Amino acid sequence: MKTYFITGISTEVGKTVASAIVVEALKADYWKPIQAGELDNCDTNKVKKLISNETTVFHKNSYALATPMSPHAAAEIEGITIETSKITLPKTKNHLVIEGAGGLLVPLNNTETILDIIPKNAEVIVVSRHYLGSINHTLLTLNLLEQKGFKTKLIFSGNQHKTTEDIILKMSNTEVIGRIEEEPYFDQNVIKEYAQLFKDKL
Repeated sequence: MKTYFITGISTEVGKTVASAIVVEALKADYWKPIQAGELDNCDTNKVKKLISNETTVFHKNSYALATPMSPHAAAEIEGITIETSKITLPKTKNHLVIEGAGGLLVPLNNTETILDIIPKNAEVIVVSRHYLGSINHTLLTLNLLEQKGFKTKLIFSGNQHKTTEDIILKMSNTEVIGRIEEEPYFDQNVIKEYAQLFKDKL
């Protein structure tokens, strides 16, 4: 069984939709270790609404923080310290999709970041979306993961920007799973269509 960790090159690049697609493609379990903000409409609930298979189990957040800020800051406001020793992989015999928070170097406390909670055996899927600076952010993310020994794959999110994507692919050794287009909406049917498109690349 495979473990996938889904990270982004920044915030709001499409990690949650990408997570739902991978979950649906593999009928995998889903886990968001740290949720900061939007507790009523959290990423776990968003993924629940987007998938249609009946196999997926949704595992409880290790930390659910009310403040929509970087986890370290949200935790400080709430008077707690995030301890990575308390972020333990859920037990499952199924594939597992783990969704990160923001990018790799988002701080969890004074010394650790999201990078420190990625399981060593996980394959990391990087979600990249075009904006000014996204080439740098994508290559930095991929290079850091490769330096740490992780196998990586890439999902492009949003409208195609050929020059950006071409240079990212030329300057990295990463396989592309596919593109999530700028859809007018995402529902179970749309997610299911992408799941079929992406399945063979996972």
